[in-house]
Amino acid sequence: MATEVKVPTLGESVTEATVGELLKNVGDAVAVDEPLISLETDKVAVEAPSPVAGVIKEIKVEVGDTVEVDAVIAIVEEGAAPAAKGDEAGRAKEEREEGKDERAAAPAPAASSDAAQTLSPAVRRAVLEHGVDPSTIKGTGKDGRLTKEDVIAAAQAKKSGGSAPAASSAAPAATAGERREERVKMTRMRQTIAKRLKGAQENAALLTTFNDVDMSAVMEARAKYKDLFAKKHDIRLGFMGFFAKAACLALKDVPAVNAYIEGDEIVYHDYVDISVAVSAPNGLVVPVIRDAQDKGFARIEKDIADFGKRAKEGTLTMEDMKGGTFTISNGGVFGSLMSTPIINPPQSAVLGLHRIEDRPVVVDGEIVIRPMMYIALSYDHRLIDGREAVTALKIIKEAIEDPTRMLIDL
Repeated sequence: MATEVKVPTLGESVTEATVGELLKNVGDAVAVDEPLISLETDKVAVEAPSPVAGVIKEIKVEVGDTVEVDAVIAIVEEGAAPAAKGDEAGRAKEEREEGKDERAAAPAPAASSDAAQTLSPAVRRAVLEHGVDPSTIKGTGKDGRLTKEDVIAAAQAKKSGGSAPAASSAAPAATAGERREERVKMTRMRQTIAKRLKGAQENAALLTTFNDVDMSAVMEARAKYKDLFAKKHDIRLGFMGFFAKAACLALKDVPAVNAYIEGDEIVYHDYVDISVAVSAPNGLVVPVIRDAQDKGFARIEKDIADFGKRAKEGTLTMEDMKGGTFTISNGGVFGSLMSTPIINPPQSAVLGLHRIEDRPVVVDGEIVIRPMMYIALSYDHRLIDGREAVTALKIIKEAIEDPTRMLIDL
């Protein structure tokens, strides 16, 4: 019996997605709930699974196609045996390829090398994540295309001191000094990121205030309690937990920083949902720590670790990123000394963290070396006055320099 595979529900207000990668081919055997096609929305990547066990009879989409929710994207023959080369499933696949060629205005020239092929979003993510040169890898996919597994195998070979599988011997060597260009279509997520950030600049009156923080107290607390903390909670004690709790104090005392503008009204919140900017292979995502004001350090650190892991795996959901009243972005993990972060609409403020470095500072009239960090608060001046922004940032600074304040709510 033939069973249709449809585009699954993508989340609230999301009605369409882009086909990112075909994970299976016509004639392949699939199990129940095994992913067939990877889909990209403006926020997350989702997979369309097979509802039954059987063999793929037809795939109705191509990489790059835009599909709507409930659209039929594949047909699975339930309970069928895997197709042998040349049988009915194989012929269907060939007919589909021939039909695609006939629809083209002119035949496309054959790729001169593996490096010239268009990489699927999943392969591009793997290439960026593992830092390998795709032109040096021989693809094992259809028509010699690179697969994610090819990239991972090459990265593992590189780490072990071996060499990556050689590119096809038929591929001509690149001319010395040759200047090449490559055009890759922006993913739906990257397009949305671009629109939202540009919209934030155009619609909000953005301003940034800076301060610097002596990280000595936090670093001493981490050094003293990190082993006990990890043993009890099974999670590493990081810096983000301290800044999240410090931000909760600041937002409680300066509620405008935790609010946003909607039409001609200001929406205030009696809770703190902190969006944490996380770098994923296909772009920046901002999952939300909900009710951060009620969570302890361990729960916050576990939430952040889980977000980071799932961002790399591409398994974050729309629900994970829904809402948020305030954002924390840590550019310090990449070595940033100072920045002016952009707010995450419709929020009105974002806290930017940066790298820690030893600098000379004056304490009690003496020059001493302390681990210092620049922190930045970008805010929408339409809603937040300079006094409020500076006050909020000062509260965060004081809480980090004296963590006891977070325990006694000062």
